[in-house]
Amino acid sequence: MKKSSLLIPLLITILSASLCAEATAQKKKRKPNPAMQAIEDVAGLPRVLLIGDSISIGYTLPTRALMKGKANVHRPSANCGPTISGLKSLDKWLGDKKWDVIHFNWGLHDLKYMGPKGGNLADPKASDSQQQVPPAEYEKNLRTLVERLKKTGAKLIWCSTTPVPEGAGGRVVGDSAKYNAIAAKVMADNKIPTDDLYAFCKPRLKEIQKPANVHFSTEGSAALAKEVAASISKALGK
Repeated sequence: MKKSSLLIPLLITILSASLCAEATAQKKKRKPNPAMQAIEDVAGLPRVLLIGDSISIGYTLPTRALMKGKANVHRPSANCGPTISGLKSLDKWLGDKKWDVIHFNWGLHDLKYMGPKGGNLADPKASDSQQQVPPAEYEKNLRTLVERLKKTGAKLIWCSTTPVPEGAGGRVVGDSAKYNAIAAKVMADNKIPTDDLYAFCKPRLKEIQKPANVHFSTEGSAALAKEVAASISKALGK
């Protein structure tokens, strides 16, 4: 057997090992999102919990900065996704400590379209795609979640779901308004005030939202944070 025929597999093995080691090293270098990291409470300040998807992750840090010295602003170390995730994980997110204010949202993940095999952000026009949580199920889930949140004794603030812009994949423009209408009924029944980020965003989407994307620019998340901080301050009575 020629030496070259032995060397090639050896070189391939060495190269593969090197690439794996480099990928592992890069993963280790990536710093965790600071918005998802747990914070230490400042004694004497009220405790606030933000529950929501990646939109809320974007406004967590600027909200925390705006509320510095006024409240301890926490969030789960997760994207809270659709209402079905809330049903599974809400008790864990709430923990066993007292909350003074809980600012919460579910919606963009509920209304998005999934493929027949769980494919994410499927084409809404495809015959085999469907919304992850259809409207009727969304209302049922939301009512269950609200009942659990009420048991905390915290002041609750519902955050309306932000708009789906033109060109955003896997979602339909106008569905946020439909799901917000369902949520508005649930909140009215439970006398829960709304932080209407949908109404705030709608006339200024081009200024604060990324093109053809449900997510917001850094400046956009900061603008949302001002609205969130104002609603929390109002709830706290300060």
